[in-house]
Amino acid sequence: MNKLGVHALVWEKGWSHDECEHAIAKTAEVGYDFIEAPALDPSSIDVDYTRRVLEKHGIGINFSLGLDADTDISSGDIEKAKRGKAKLEQALSVARDLGATHVCGILHSAFQKNSIPTTAAGVTMSVDILAQVAETAAKSNIVLGLEVVNRYESNLLNTASQGVELCKRIGADNVKVHLDVYHMNIEESDVPSAIKDTGSYLGYFHTGDSHRGYMGSGTIDLAGVFRAIVASGYTGPITFESFSSRVVGQPLEGILGIWRNLWEDGYDLASHALMYTRAQLKSAQEAQRQAERSRLP
Repeated sequence: MNKLGVHALVWEKGWSHDECEHAIAKTAEVGYDFIEAPALDPSSIDVDYTRRVLEKHGIGINFSLGLDADTDISSGDIEKAKRGKAKLEQALSVARDLGATHVCGILHSAFQKNSIPTTAAGVTMSVDILAQVAETAAKSNIVLGLEVVNRYESNLLNTASQGVELCKRIGADNVKVHLDVYHMNIEESDVPSAIKDTGSYLGYFHTGDSHRGYMGSGTIDLAGVFRAIVASGYTGPITFESFSSRVVGQPLEGILGIWRNLWEDGYDLASHALMYTRAQLKSAQEAQRQAERSRLP
């Protein structure tokens, strides 16, 4: 059974004590299994305080982040790669101490708009470092989710098939593909087929819609997406991710291009997303059973 989560940026733009308390409390109140917290700066997360709040409200936590230009492990620059590895391992340390099962996001390259393509040497460097980081993650039973994002946020992984190829090159059982419907809607030729073709390499999934607002109010065929998730046999985490200028601040506001206010009430947004996701999963599961129910006497 898939555990369902919501991204912390639905509630707050930071992770101060007050923001942490509010985001975790609201996530639990709506009924999610876990919260996905941003770890762009792992050192800013107060582990002891966060643990107490999670225990108080009875939910779990996972983390996502993206490397920047100065920590880009696909850059070909040895010093940048060292800094990137250190940042990933710092995020893993925080995740381990908080009982997280997944650290996901743009772990493979810089989270930025690039002006030049990636290189074979850069990909090799990313593979080598992620293989080393995966060994550290495995000691704490943590899965690394390599997020496949659109061309404006990375020049390395833009399609699900590229994500699978990178996982194969790394060759670690705890390195998986992290898919996101928002990015797939931009880059994939056939989103349901891409989900199914990812197969056992799928390890983390982001739901949302084409404009990053309310689920079902955009243009993505979410019924087809959830049917593909169920058909693929995926039972891992599913997180709702949505951004609005109502909450998101810099630097993410600029990197992601969040210029519009797509919602006012995070609680209503998150409640709707949980209800919608559960309904779509149920519908997809029932669709799977139609052949069996339609047998002739």
